[in-house]
Amino acid sequence: MPVTNDDILNALRSVQDPDLHKDIVSLGFVKDVKNCDGHVAFTIELTTPACPVREQMKQQAHAVVSKLPGVRQVDIQMTAQVRNTLLQQNILPGVRNVVPIGSGKGGVGKSTVSANLALALAKMGAKVGLMDADIYGPSIPAILGVTAPPQLHADQRLRPATAHGIVYVSFGFFLPPGKAYSARGPMLTKWVDQFIGAVEWGPLDYLIVDLPPGTGDVQISLCQRLALTGAAIVSTPQDVALNIATKCIDMFRILKTPVLGLIENMSGYACPKCGHHDDIFGAGGARAAAERIRYCKPCNTDLTGAAPPDDLCPKCKEPLERVPFLGSVPLATAVRTTSDAGCPIVVADPGHPAAQAFMRVAEALAAQVSIRGFRQDEPQLQPVVWGKPS
Repeated sequence: MPVTNDDILNALRSVQDPDLHKDIVSLGFVKDVKNCDGHVAFTIELTTPACPVREQMKQQAHAVVSKLPGVRQVDIQMTAQVRNTLLQQNILPGVRNVVPIGSGKGGVGKSTVSANLALALAKMGAKVGLMDADIYGPSIPAILGVTAPPQLHADQRLRPATAHGIVYVSFGFFLPPGKAYSARGPMLTKWVDQFIGAVEWGPLDYLIVDLPPGTGDVQISLCQRLALTGAAIVSTPQDVALNIATKCIDMFRILKTPVLGLIENMSGYACPKCGHHDDIFGAGGARAAAERIRYCKPCNTDLTGAAPPDDLCPKCKEPLERVPFLGSVPLATAVRTTSDAGCPIVVADPGHPAAQAFMRVAEALAAQVSIRGFRQDEPQLQPVVWGKPS
């Protein structure tokens, strides 16, 4: 009997997405199946072009279909369609995911991480925007090497600047060099509103937001204006930074913004001359912190350090949420020099270990965004007012 489309789909049910824990047929990834005289062709449409197991899935799909009787040739096209996790389409039309990058304190390399993650996602084929919301210390224009302000349209909407394949807007465009900016909460909120509603972002798979350090007005305003896809937190491995990073995670929890994961920056240094490795800020602290953190989403309760052995909330018996560890980036002189030169390391030296680390973190971040997008059975979280968790 000749092979049928049902035979092909049944064979492909053995190929699992390791992040979503379902087969690619049930997930709707398999499309446009064609079958003619033993020549089989189909498309696998993933949820992100940054999928780290893209080739693995393709190989598995090719293997299981090739084993079917009568199949002589298998052609597979791999594509990606990033899912939309935003509720307010009228606020950011065309933007599928908004991912703020935060830190509990300054000096952990948050802006450098934000820029390199945005560029890494773009290199993998995604449409990416970068919003520099660090009002007090905007550094994205210098890191990306463009200081010319964006264009203002006749309708008073800004067209973002472009660099290295991404679009971006920064408060640094509107601040004279060397001048400080001091403002209270209402003015900071106004700038957030301008960057959200008065910028012509266009169609984007990911809008990365570089937040100021801490847990202040900009973070609160952003969470209240948008039901964000989720936040990523940057920390160094040392205990002081991690203790403050956990407060940043707690802020997002109170504001009912999912935390997509923790990133460890400046994780060890390898001498480029002798190869000696030195854990200047410690090692593995962020991974250990991610493994310790537990909280109950339904009860909005932090159970870090008090989680029961079964990882179930003692009140509602629901499984406790964890904070994924997205990966670590080593401390490297090249990261600084390329950023100072306006061409971050992901673009300037893709083969460098730090650039490869940024690419892996971007893949892990994209995977968490995809997982978030497929949690359709979960109630959508609405922003709440600071200090009044529901």
